[in-house]
Amino acid sequence: MPSTMSRRGFLAAGGALAAASALSGCSALAAADDDPDTLVVHSQLGTTAPGSPTYLSALDRFREETGLKVRNLVNGDDLAQVYETSRLARKEPDVVMVNLYDKTLAWTEVGAAVDVKGYLDDWGLRERVLPVALDAWTDSKGRLRAFPYFATNWPVAYNRALLDRAGVGEIPATGDQLVAAARKLRRKGLAPVTVGGNDWTGQKLLAQIIQTFLTEDEARHVYATGDFGGRGARQGIDYFVELRDAGVFADKAQGLTSDSMTTQFNTQAAAMQSAMSSALAKVPEPVARHTDVGGWPLAPGAAHDKPTILRTYTLIGFWVSPNGTKKIDAVEKFLRFMYRPDTVSRFIKEAGRDMALRSDTVSSDFPLVAAAQRLGGEVGQVLLPDLFVPPAATQPLITATSTSFTRGTSAAQVRSVLEAAYRGV
Repeated sequence: MPSTMSRRGFLAAGGALAAASALSGCSALAAADDDPDTLVVHSQLGTTAPGSPTYLSALDRFREETGLKVRNLVNGDDLAQVYETSRLARKEPDVVMVNLYDKTLAWTEVGAAVDVKGYLDDWGLRERVLPVALDAWTDSKGRLRAFPYFATNWPVAYNRALLDRAGVGEIPATGDQLVAAARKLRRKGLAPVTVGGNDWTGQKLLAQIIQTFLTEDEARHVYATGDFGGRGARQGIDYFVELRDAGVFADKAQGLTSDSMTTQFNTQAAAMQSAMSSALAKVPEPVARHTDVGGWPLAPGAAHDKPTILRTYTLIGFWVSPNGTKKIDAVEKFLRFMYRPDTVSRFIKEAGRDMALRSDTVSSDFPLVAAAQRLGGEVGQVLLPDLFVPPAATQPLITATSTSFTRGTSAAQVRSVLEAAYRGV
């Protein structure tokens, strides 16, 4: 596990976060001034985030059933920063819905959120959670950081119609087949693999490709320490550079984002994308009809015997804040409601979300999400590095990703910028 922030480090961060509160965190800072009978929830759900309509509808039903008042605070990618600002002022919301990544890795250690293991057991909710999700949310000291909720599959989407148009008969399963397919697609004026090389989507795909020659334990070491000098990591970097320089990725991938990647695939300007469940749910029905999902192609000598995907059970959890413990009866009612099978089923059916909870419901209206759920043993799985990358290295790794996707950057240079992201950690 990555080293966590010291309490002194968390408090020192307050100076840097204070300015952000003036711009985007005022509502969070006012949370503690609410009626003590109002449950304050801080979430990314409430605007355009996948699942927002279902979530807002669920809140209305919860209010109606319980008579409790709920205030929903909404932030985007800056949610963790805004929450930390409010916590430093002791005005934080009661419940926070956010993933386990970057800043949040330190929250339980520094007291920004509480260990919820006892609550999970006391409220009889443990059996609702998939064991693999409980493992992912439990830290090295046995503390359960949050109540697991959203999960995601992260396969590769292949537009069969575009592949057929380019004369690619089969979905690529090897690096050589992928390079050959890329050449044919380019001759038809189509981008092969679109990727957000300038944000987290590119970082995840780069990490996936680097792990081609790494076991899970080796990958955990690489991403926890920043040591990319081992044989397997160097082979993986070489493989990535080989694919990049052969034209596998969309032009100027180093400047693309997750939004531009999604647009290219959904408008059929690109034939392939590495897409998590929320992106698969947005693929238009005419495109989804001729799209298959599978794994990333392998190279000879790979540590895996099947093309790989990413999976994670830490996409969104319900964190309980110190303020939340003062309203624990309301928090219990809220968590019980959100864990109810009928509530969980709505997120699966209406929003195409993968869940970290047990459910027999399938995403029937989201065929690509359902197809990814069924992949099972057809694909291998590599490590999602989020739980192991030290928080201080997270953003520098995204910068290093953009450099890595830039044509002409040598394998040695890629390794150098990746390792440089860990300096000062």
